[in-house]
Amino acid sequence: MPVTDTKTILKNFASTIPVTYSGPDRVSYLLDNIEKMHPDERIILHNLFNKFLTSMIERDASDIEIGGHGNDGYIWLRIFGKKERVKDFPKFTEDESAIIIINLLNSNQRKYLSVARNLDFSYTYFYERKKINVRFRADAYFDLDCLSLNMRAINLIIRPLDSYGFHPNVLKTLSHSYIKFGLTLITGITGSGKSTTLDAIIDEHNRIDPCHIVIIASPIEYVHNSNAAIVKHREVGRDVLTFKDGVIQSLRQDPDIIVIGEMRDPDTIVAALEVTDTGHKVFSTLHTSSAVESIDRIVGEVHPTEQERIRNRLADVLVAIVSQKLVPSLDGKRVLAKEVLIVTPSVKAAIKNNNTSEIYMMINQGSQYGMITMEQDLKRLYMSRKISMENAIAYANNKTVIQQILTAV
Repeated sequence: MPVTDTKTILKNFASTIPVTYSGPDRVSYLLDNIEKMHPDERIILHNLFNKFLTSMIERDASDIEIGGHGNDGYIWLRIFGKKERVKDFPKFTEDESAIIIINLLNSNQRKYLSVARNLDFSYTYFYERKKINVRFRADAYFDLDCLSLNMRAINLIIRPLDSYGFHPNVLKTLSHSYIKFGLTLITGITGSGKSTTLDAIIDEHNRIDPCHIVIIASPIEYVHNSNAAIVKHREVGRDVLTFKDGVIQSLRQDPDIIVIGEMRDPDTIVAALEVTDTGHKVFSTLHTSSAVESIDRIVGEVHPTEQERIRNRLADVLVAIVSQKLVPSLDGKRVLAKEVLIVTPSVKAAIKNNNTSEIYMMINQGSQYGMITMEQDLKRLYMSRKISMENAIAYANNKTVIQQILTAV
């Protein structure tokens, strides 16, 4: 169907909103009345949105944005790290965009969004050209009382773990076959590829390790088909109420590896440490940009009276931290830069004694264990002519250190 016809459907339905309604009341009306739209028209709108997703995939975009005051009527894509308006897509009013977004949701999701003002969910559609189902991680939210949506494409193919350039000792540390217990964190800012790295670790175990993996995430992104391992997926809000509940319940499900999508609150952090302490191998993520910051964040998230206990427990169960960034490369794409901490007896003592400021130097001098600082890895990428000096400095955690080691080149 031509875009002009879908615009007519949107315009006609938006015109049913009472003229006295404004701001969030207009969105609430659409949430409550979307099912009054004719089913055939809803299918047409679904197909229109799926065409946008198809175009997104074919332009190698990672994210799509629709709706909200900030979009200015345009659909935006993130292509190789850069956000841009898509001027060959049609423009939509705030009401029309809200209709498109709400049309993607089921009744329970609409009720939750109406109350919570935010909704994390997953979305799947059939990509006709490659005859495969493609999954997206989605977040619906409000922008100046207008409904907005971000969707991020989930990789169709998992990058092999051995292509990440980890030291052999790091690969051993990550392996359940080598270390049966302990907490490993994959950290980085939003969009740094944490989920992709986590999926690579899961896939490696699924390929060779006859174990039981339980994934607790919000939402579930990549769906792993059981191979050597049995893999269970539990989506927060759909299969389990909270991360904490999922972690605690997993103990009764005979897991070997527990994957916690994000340690986002004190309850989840405490539950993760406790389940690791019972002898399980646990992987999780944090929104931090360095190994030291990750340790400080975990301790700082809990009540001051609990920090000493959590610090000691963290020191006992932590085995590794991988902090990563996606840095613009000279070929116009992006390349992975990473900091790796392996918890040696010296690191364990530094955590227990609250001397985390000493850990950076331990990473700097721990290459024999497979450790590397972000600045050392940025230097490696610069020396191998993959990134510019400007970006090496821009993405460094410690500007003084990166300038010193680049000056010495």
